[in-house]
Amino acid sequence: MEYLNESLLLTLVLAPLFGSIIAGFFGKKIGETASHTVTTIGVAIAFLLSVWVFKLVIFDGASYNDGVYQWLQAGSLSIEVGFLVDSLTAMMLVVVTFVSLMVHIYTIGYMKGDDGYSRFFSYISLFTFSMLILVTANNFMQLFFGWEAVGLVSYLLIGFWYKKPTAIYANLKAFLVNRVGDFGFLLGIAGVLMYAGSLDYLEVFSQARVIATQSMTIWPGADWSVMTVICILLFIGAMGKSAQVPLHVWLPDSMEGPTPISALIHAATMVTAGIFMVARMSPMFELSETALSSVMVIGAITALFMGFLGLIQNDIKRVIAYSTLSQLGYMTVALGASAYAAGIFHLMTHAFFKALLFLGAGSVIMALHHEQDIRKMGGLKKYLPVTYWTALIGSLALIGFPGFSGFFSKDAIIEAVHASTLPGSDFAYFAVLSGVFITALYSFRLFFIVFHGEERFEKHDGHMPHESPKVVTWPLVLLAVPSVFAGFLVGPMVFGHFFGDAIFVLDEHDVLSQLNYHGVFSFMLHGIVALPFWLAMAGVGTAYYLYMVNPSIPAKLHQSFNWLYRILENKYGFDRFNEVVFAGGSRLIGRVLWKVGDQTVIDGAMVNGAAKTVGFVSKKARLLQSGYLYVYAFAMIVGLLVLLKYFVV
Repeated sequence: MEYLNESLLLTLVLAPLFGSIIAGFFGKKIGETASHTVTTIGVAIAFLLSVWVFKLVIFDGASYNDGVYQWLQAGSLSIEVGFLVDSLTAMMLVVVTFVSLMVHIYTIGYMKGDDGYSRFFSYISLFTFSMLILVTANNFMQLFFGWEAVGLVSYLLIGFWYKKPTAIYANLKAFLVNRVGDFGFLLGIAGVLMYAGSLDYLEVFSQARVIATQSMTIWPGADWSVMTVICILLFIGAMGKSAQVPLHVWLPDSMEGPTPISALIHAATMVTAGIFMVARMSPMFELSETALSSVMVIGAITALFMGFLGLIQNDIKRVIAYSTLSQLGYMTVALGASAYAAGIFHLMTHAFFKALLFLGAGSVIMALHHEQDIRKMGGLKKYLPVTYWTALIGSLALIGFPGFSGFFSKDAIIEAVHASTLPGSDFAYFAVLSGVFITALYSFRLFFIVFHGEERFEKHDGHMPHESPKVVTWPLVLLAVPSVFAGFLVGPMVFGHFFGDAIFVLDEHDVLSQLNYHGVFSFMLHGIVALPFWLAMAGVGTAYYLYMVNPSIPAKLHQSFNWLYRILENKYGFDRFNEVVFAGGSRLIGRVLWKVGDQTVIDGAMVNGAAKTVGFVSKKARLLQSGYLYVYAFAMIVGLLVLLKYFVV
C-alpha cells in the first residue's frame, strides 16, 4: 500500500505558486504563450496529484496529519505549518484543481490580446495556491492564512481592469465587506486559542466537549455558552466569504472582473471556503444548537431572498451571480441541519455546473463582442451550438432536473431539512422548497431570452455571432460531463461513509440517517413524484410562457407591481443602507475628526496655538527691553526685594 508523504503534498500545493511567480515576475520577458503554459502546467500537476491523493485516501485508506515546519513557539503554544488530508480534503482538492484547470484553459482564449494577460494568469494561479493552502490546513493559523490570501487575490482579480471605475469600486467593496466577516473569524480563532490553548484542529476538537460546558459573560446578566460564541464568530467569517445575508453585497458587484474570475470565485473556490470551514468544524458546531439554528436560518434567508433578485436582473453574469448566492444558501442550510455531507456534496456538484454556466456566459459575451445585456441577445442557439447544449445541461443541473447532478444534491438537502427538528427548520424547509420554483424561473428566463426567440443583437461589421474557439468550448464540454454524472455519487458521499471521521454528527442531529435511500434510480423515481420536481417544472413552464409564448406579460407585471420591482432593483436596500450608515457614517466620523481633531485641536490649539502663545509672550516680554538704564536698575531692585522676601520668609 502506498501512503501520502510530505513531498507529494508540497508539490501539489506549491506547483501553482511556482507558475504564478514565473508568470508574475517574468511574464513580459517570456511572453504570453510561456506565461499561460507554465501556469496551466502548474495547475495541471496539482490536479493530477489531487486525483492520486483522492485515490490513496478513498480507495487505499491513506490519511495524513503532520506538521511541515514550526513557524512559532511561544511558551507552550506551538504554531506549525502542516497538512491534514482526509476524505473531505481529498474531495476539495479534486474539485478546486479541476475547475481551476478548466478556467486556465478557457482563459487562453477569453483573455487573448488583453494588456494584462500574463498578470492575469499569475493571479489565478496564486488564487489556486491560496485555496489549496486553505483546504489542506491542519490548524487555524494556516487556515487563516489561506482565508486571507484568497480574499487578497480576489481583490486583485475583481479589480483586474483597474482603469474601469466600477471594477475598482467592486474590488474595494469586496475587500471591505470581507474584512467585516474576517474580524469575526479572527475573534473566533482567538476564542479557540483562549479556551483550548492550541490552534491544532485535532487538539481543539478533542477538547470540544469540555469547552461546551463553559460559559462566558458577554455583558452583565447575560451568560453565553463559550462554544456558541466561538461557532457564531467563526460563522461570521463564513458569512463574508460565502456571501450570506447581510454580508452578501460584494458578490454581485464582483461581476466587474473578467468572466473566468466569475467562474473561479463563484464556483469552487472562494465562496465555498466558508462552507468547507463549517463542515471541517463540525465537531464544534454539533455542540451548539443555537449556532446550528443561526446557520440554518441565515442560509434559508439567503437561499430564498437572493433568488428573488435573480428574477429581475438583465446582466447575464449577474443573473448567475444571484443564483450562486441562492445556492450557497442551500449549502448553508444543510450545514445548519447537520446534513454536512449533503452540503458538501452540493458544493461539489454546484462547482461543476456553476463554472459551466459562467464560462458559457463568457462564450456568449465573446460572440456578441462583450455585450452582457440579455435584452440585446436572443436566437443564439443556431450560432452557438456547443455553448447552447452545455448551457442547457448546466441549467438543468441547477434547477435539479432528475438525472443531473444538482437533482441529487438539492433533493438530499431539502429532505434533510424537512427531517430536522432544530429551531428554524420549518422556515428553512419553506425557503428551500420555494427556492426550487424561483431557481427554475430565473434560470430558464435567462436560457430562453438568450438562446431562443427573436434576434435582438447588433451585427458588428455585418458579421453574425459564431461559436467560440475550441480552447473555450472544450472546457465547457469537460465541465458538462460531471454536471450530468457527478450526482450518481450521492450514495457513498451523502448516505454512505465517504467522509468517515472527517465530519462529526451527533446521533440526535443525524437527519441523513432518517432518509430512506435505496439506490440512485429509486432516488430518482421518488424525486419525480415529490413536490420539488413539480415546483421546478412549474418554474420552467412559467418561464416558457412568460418569455416565449406571451412576452408582453413581464412588462405588464412590471407596471402593476412597480413597488415590488423597486424593492428588488434596490436589492432590499442593503447597498443603500451600507452606503448611508456605514460608508456615510465613516465619512462623517472622518470629517468630524478632520474638522475638530485635526484643524481645531491639533492644528488650531496645539501647533498654531503654541506658536501664537510664544508670539504673544515674546511680544509682551520685548517691552521690558527699553534700552534705559534706570528701567533695568528698577527691575534689579524689584527682583532683589522679591528674592529677599522669599528667603527671609
